[in-house]
Amino acid sequence: MAARDEPGTGRDPDAQGGGVQSVDRALQILEILARDGHAGVSDIADEMRVHKSTVSRLLGSLVSREIVRQNNDRGKYQLGFGILRLASSIPGRLSLVHEARPILESLADQYKETVNLAVLQSNYAVNVDQAMGPSTLATSDWVGSLTPLHATSSGKVLLAALPVEERSRILREAGLPARTPRTITDRDTLENQLLDVSRNGYAVVHEEFEIGLTAVAVPVYNHFGTVIGSVSISGPAFRFDPENTPGLIQGLQEAGLNISGKMGYTHR
Repeated sequence: MAARDEPGTGRDPDAQGGGVQSVDRALQILEILARDGHAGVSDIADEMRVHKSTVSRLLGSLVSREIVRQNNDRGKYQLGFGILRLASSIPGRLSLVHEARPILESLADQYKETVNLAVLQSNYAVNVDQAMGPSTLATSDWVGSLTPLHATSSGKVLLAALPVEERSRILREAGLPARTPRTITDRDTLENQLLDVSRNGYAVVHEEFEIGLTAVAVPVYNHFGTVIGSVSISGPAFRFDPENTPGLIQGLQEAGLNISGKMGYTHR
């Protein structure tokens, strides 16, 4: 846990040779903004347990490079378009987004719900693309959002594909915090679910991440047969029931294989 700046001295430890610490704190800020969407200086400082002046200075640097921008919501900050410049250096991920895009749009049009493409990032699932169906009630943009692996359909698909040691490390570090009363917070129960995901080739969550939201996801493979992402369909729980919608899961699995084929996957 980071220590707060020394009170009453007016000295900022980062300004006294703590370059590595500054980088680490700037990354923490980006992770907070990616997770929450937007946040104010005080909120960030409280979570990081540092002085507000430290956060303000780091935000100023990030804003100057357009990696972060200040919005009109009472001076809160959010990720800026400069992030896209950094993302452009990840050709594999961008290739996945490019190849998957028409398939995501087709799924959204066919099933009239929101479709997301997600990949594993650190201890989270991060949504890298999204297509909105015509029946979508909300217009939430999930692109760039970090979501918990244990409480989302995409996350469970990604977790199920990991080696046991890697999965154990992630779950140990991230924990199993409850997002709703339906979130699985017991490790053994989750592991049994992940076995089912591996056997069935898909994961379904009912209001585990957000009350009123149901989602189903399938894996996306690369040319080595390794799971590199997941594609999901989500919708309001009152009308979206993937396991009882004829052909939906099969159609989603076929779409996942089509995306995989574009990434060089040949095994069927």
